Amino acid sequence: MIDFDTYVKYSRPGPRYTSYPTAPEFSDKFSYDDYVRELKNRDKSRPLSLYLHLPFCRSACYFCGCNVIYTSKEDRKERYIGYLEKELEILAAHLDTSAPVLQMHFGGGTPTFYDDKQLDRIIGLIKVKFKNFLPQAEISCEIDPRFLTQAQLDVLVSHGFNRISYGVQDFDEKVQKEIHRIQPYEITRNAVDMARSVGINSINMDLIYGLPYQSLESFKHTLGLALSLNPDRLAVFNYAHVPWIKKSMRKFDEATLPSPKVKLEILKFTAEFFTRNGYKMIGMDHFAKPDDELFTALANGTLHRNFQGYTTKGGADLIGIGLTSIGECKRHYAQNFKEMDEYEAALDGGKLPYCKGIYLSEDDLIRKAVIMSLMSNFALDIKAIESEFDIKFNEYFKDDLTELENLSEFVQITPEKISVSETGTLIIRNIAMCFDAYLKKIPENLRRFSKTI
Repeated sequence: MIDFDTYVKYSRPGPRYTSYPTAPEFSDKFSYDDYVRELKNRDKSRPLSLYLHLPFCRSACYFCGCNVIYTSKEDRKERYIGYLEKELEILAAHLDTSAPVLQMHFGGGTPTFYDDKQLDRIIGLIKVKFKNFLPQAEISCEIDPRFLTQAQLDVLVSHGFNRISYGVQDFDEKVQKEIHRIQPYEITRNAVDMARSVGINSINMDLIYGLPYQSLESFKHTLGLALSLNPDRLAVFNYAHVPWIKKSMRKFDEATLPSPKVKLEILKFTAEFFTRNGYKMIGMDHFAKPDDELFTALANGTLHRNFQGYTTKGGADLIGIGLTSIGECKRHYAQNFKEMDEYEAALDGGKLPYCKGIYLSEDDLIRKAVIMSLMSNFALDIKAIESEFDIKFNEYFKDDLTELENLSEFVQITPEKISVSETGTLIIRNIAMCFDAYLKKIPENLRRFSKTI
């Protein structure tokens, strides 16, 4: 039994830890020359993971925290393809593109806002430079079911795409109207059927809890409809309300947002519902069937977390391509410009559209390993950390472990391992925050993150 009223006190501003250090720590102190040098001197034993950002959407979804551009103009999309070609050409001058590619993901925006011929052209541009896709490569695309044709799916399959992710958020009509995303169940069902018919065997579905007018009862209905579509994976995200960053979120009457207590009830029910129906909770917000590779990775402690969520492709260097994309290599993060004029100007000047990033110190690497293990696997192998980094864990993290004692009812600590309890998974961000050296330097009232609950 969970005392939801007690849990509410843990609702604090905190990172989602898709990276460590987190994006607010990125700066131009890690210079363009530093970034290019890191690309050239990359560890050749590590395969590549490619992320391509296609930023355009036809209209705004008010809940969305992504970096998007709203347009109905065809020429803007065509112009962007031209600049992607420039970026790939310059990237190939600094990066060994013959390295094996283990993963590629198209995100947005709405990738399928591009028609089938445009998608074919974009994928072709990538494969001209990156020719060494491994047979087991995961090649995936985010799809808005409202903008999907059979021709687009045929193009994706012809280029080896084997995983797609459908944005759903909520099937409740009142919620859909409020978030400015009308998407009847039948549209999503048809999109799933289309994907199955062309041989896509891994379908993910994104849901969000914490949106306006959601309740436990309304979300139960959404979960039932989602289950009826038999997705292989589900991502059920906690809505990040950050109106100081995203102006569209200011359209919401905050009185219509469910309370932290209700959000916890939704999360708890969601975890129980999918567990009863054959799924396993993966990390803090994903669910997968037992035969999914995410489930296997969780079982053997090799699950990895990055800007695309949870993955089994750890050990690969992530290269970000396109407006606002973020890359992650062994010792750095690098982000492209967010504004189109700056992005284009850099490429017109013969340079990569790099904006800011960070080079990881030894302490960053140690804390990243700890935080990402907790976020991914709800556990930490203390002896493995000590061996990899040649530290004495209890001495190195003396102050952090003292802070973690405040959450002792949710964790078990032995000389060998930190284990998070089932109820502790509901506040895993709070647990990870105990090890965040940067966060400790920021007074809580000045932390510009979404609430952990």
